[in-house]
Amino acid sequence: MTGRLQDKVVLISGTGGGQGRVAALRFAREGAIVVGCDTNVDAHGATASLLRAEGLTLFGAAPVDLGDPAQAEAWVEAAAQEHGRIDVLYNNASAARFGPVNELSIEDWQFTMRNEIDLLFYTTKYAWNHLAQRRGVIINISSTAGWGGSKVAGISAHAAAKGAVIAFTRQLAVEGAAVGIRAVSISPGFIATPGTAAFMDNPQVRAALLDGVLMDRPGEPEEVVAMALFVASAEASFITGSDIVIDGGLLAI
Repeated sequence: MTGRLQDKVVLISGTGGGQGRVAALRFAREGAIVVGCDTNVDAHGATASLLRAEGLTLFGAAPVDLGDPAQAEAWVEAAAQEHGRIDVLYNNASAARFGPVNELSIEDWQFTMRNEIDLLFYTTKYAWNHLAQRRGVIINISSTAGWGGSKVAGISAHAAAKGAVIAFTRQLAVEGAAVGIRAVSISPGFIATPGTAAFMDNPQVRAALLDGVLMDRPGEPEEVVAMALFVASAEASFITGSDIVIDGGLLAI
């Protein structure tokens, strides 16, 4: 029995941990040829080891800083040359800094823009023509921060960047329709990952973050990746330009 993504070449950024690691495993189990990257060499290697333990392979390299357009281009082109095509671009990697808007430094604002929206433009720009040859799919990870503010943390830069991801994805869908490219963004809410572990370990912060979450728990990376897998598959062939919220009901109130 073949998988839903059998022999599809899927580029996934940020495969060193969290949602990216789960995505690498799930997509490879569905038959995809997974090309990953991460800024952390050891973390990327650990993910590769997990795949090898299941008889699977993680292609790609580390360290790769996708906020550098030259490195983004090199990652995309190396994948295309090695595997002959690109079917899916899964823009998962991001990094942000937080603080009240009046205290947030210029450096922290620029860091967040670079690592949450600029890098998506670079990978998409360089993968575009390859995706057009395959009627490919672009999946951009946004956030509920793109839809609403937070009383818990100063997310002005993060919210601005993730809102831009949603808008950017809609434009990609418009431009991609003519060449058969679908583009979808996914906006997770509070998800349990290594990056959010410190928040979950603090009872007061955890309670504040879960305030308004109808499911009364953080989401799991697997729950986000399951949607990404569906979006990447032929089962989602009529979905483009949408932002899919996975937030345990946070935005329902």
